[in-house]
Amino acid sequence: MKMDKQKDDQTDHKMSNSRKNSGTPVTACLLSAAFFGALGSSFLYGYNLSVVNAPALYIKAFYNKTWIERYGEPVAAETGTFLWSITVSIFAIGGLLGALSVSFLIKVFGRKGTLLLNNSFAVIAALLLSLGERARSFEMLIIGRLIIGVDSGIALSVLPMYLGEISPRHVRGSIGQFNSILICLGVFTGQVLGLPELLGKESRWIYLFSFLALPAMLQLCVLPFLPESPRYLLMEKRDEAAAERAFQRFLGKKDVSQELEEVHAEARAQDNLHTVSVLQLLKTPSVRWQLITVIITMSCYQLCGLNAIWYYTNGILREAGFAENILPYVTLSTGAIETLAAIISGLVIERIGRKPLLIFGFSAMAVFFSLLTVFLNFQDSVSWMPYLSYICILAVIASFCSGPGGIPFVLTGELFEQSYRPAAFMIAGIVNWLSNFAVGLLFPFIQETLQSFSFLVFVVVCVLGSIYLYVVLPETKNKTFMDISQSFAKINKIPVTSSNHEMKLVLSITPDVNEKNQETAKMESSF
Repeated sequence: MKMDKQKDDQTDHKMSNSRKNSGTPVTACLLSAAFFGALGSSFLYGYNLSVVNAPALYIKAFYNKTWIERYGEPVAAETGTFLWSITVSIFAIGGLLGALSVSFLIKVFGRKGTLLLNNSFAVIAALLLSLGERARSFEMLIIGRLIIGVDSGIALSVLPMYLGEISPRHVRGSIGQFNSILICLGVFTGQVLGLPELLGKESRWIYLFSFLALPAMLQLCVLPFLPESPRYLLMEKRDEAAAERAFQRFLGKKDVSQELEEVHAEARAQDNLHTVSVLQLLKTPSVRWQLITVIITMSCYQLCGLNAIWYYTNGILREAGFAENILPYVTLSTGAIETLAAIISGLVIERIGRKPLLIFGFSAMAVFFSLLTVFLNFQDSVSWMPYLSYICILAVIASFCSGPGGIPFVLTGELFEQSYRPAAFMIAGIVNWLSNFAVGLLFPFIQETLQSFSFLVFVVVCVLGSIYLYVVLPETKNKTFMDISQSFAKINKIPVTSSNHEMKLVLSITPDVNEKNQETAKMESSF
């Protein structure tokens, strides 16, 4: 009875301290790492999604002009279409190559080091894309798109991993959403700079690609002065002094002994302290459903139909009576809605949780895709129907960015412990880029066959994704990585161990148990 009372007191004490941690202020160091890390990484990915739209006609004209100079005749229509298709789609191939290289790069250079190295790809790509016209070489543009794709493939795996490992658990979701917010901001920036009054004209389009170097250089100026992931330093580099300094700067406090002890405990609890390979991850029963969840969530991220929605936007606006010369300005509303929804999601994710936001986002997309299908079929017979169609498009975009647009990357970092995380991000990246490539390849054929009913395919994807997440995914909000792993123990059919019992097993408890327990009760770990 006495021991039970002590346990209850300690539990109450920990809950009390956990509530105190929830009010711990976010440090300038942590915010700087999140913002500048995302600026040179996910921002560039978002920017490259939209930047080729405005100068498309000028790039095609450049290809034709170069072909005439070389071969004395205009480029054939089929060849011109092929060159343009390669220019657009090779970005996804580069992304896949980048994702495949992540596991090796972070093992050699670490999280922060890989982000810094990745800037070299952005600068090289900016040079190739900017100088291609002057050199009369469309090959330089194609290679530049491939290299910036590699940059994005690396960034979308390494940045969420870095943000997840440096963030206290009570703000891990919000800090992780910097990835999504900067993607949306990148898309919006590409749309704004592509306006005719700025860089979207024939004499200036190359500067749209020169801009790629600016975020990369800003990250190179700031990130070297910010700490590496303390988890990486302690668990993989075995550098406790550097890990302690990193924790102190990120948390803004001197005494980080509990944070260090928690990471030590996690290390002792893991079956394998060494970073596992992709093959080893696939063979590990204890993380099987975590891996299935990440694969399904990341597939839904690309296959839910957001990329396809852009195909209809300009056509719907024309049907609504908007003049051709103002279409770029009206289209800015899509980028603005994206950014606003992502910011709101980042602000509420720690209150609402990951699971509700994901399920709401996919479910809302299914509803608005269904309505869009109805409105598109009545668009020719009712004059005001195009306006409803455009409202549905904005609603689909907002629904996507409210959860599905960023949380899959946060989840990939949360569902796996340290030794599995690099391989998990590598698999998630491969699934992401293959799904991206599949949508770009298959949607034109789906659209040609089903016409306006093509969106019903995405309704099915969104509904099935929502059902799976409702049934399988546990809430990860404000949980340690060990707690999250335990949440999957039952479905993975491995023995369930309570968190308290596990901590007792893995902590090197000295004979002076009461003194140690009192120390633990005094300060709960932020991580």
